Amino acid sequence: MKTVSVKKLAVSGVFCALAVVGSLFLTFPVLGSKCAPVQHMVNVLCAVFLGPWYGLGVAFAASVLRNLLGWGSLLAFPGSMCGALLCGLVYQLAKNLPLTLVAEVAGTGVLGALAAYPVAKGLMGLTPESYTVYILPFLISTVAGSILAGALVLALRRSGALEAMQSALRT
Repeated sequence: MKTVSVKKLAVSGVFCALAVVGSLFLTFPVLGSKCAPVQHMVNVLCAVFLGPWYGLGVAFAASVLRNLLGWGSLLAFPGSMCGALLCGLVYQLAKNLPLTLVAEVAGTGVLGALAAYPVAKGLMGLTPESYTVYILPFLISTVAGSILAGALVLALRRSGALEAMQSALRT
């Protein structure tokens, strides 16, 4: 059991680093947020390889690091964590990639965007005109990241590497 935990922790660190470094190269600012599609790709990869709780931890750690480095905003927390948890739970229950991608988009693009409003208003001092203001930019970011993740997971599945990688993290 400890070997599995160490492997998952190591993969979590790699995914966290990918999310943080990816946000340096592919980020676009919208209304106080810094949308990072690579984070959403990582959310899906965590769902497929690690499960919902590791995915939630990776999203939290990446958000902390992005904020400490000045590469993110407080909106990274609800934006990434809602999507990571929802797509992780869906993949754990259904083992269905298209459904997992939809869960990432719904979790980040809708739930995360709605949860971002009180963060923007209460913690960041922003005055968004509506509680729905972050839905469109979060949807754009999460759809882009989900497409990247879907393409990567499908390529891994076709090559036979997906099952081998998942198996290595189970044993």
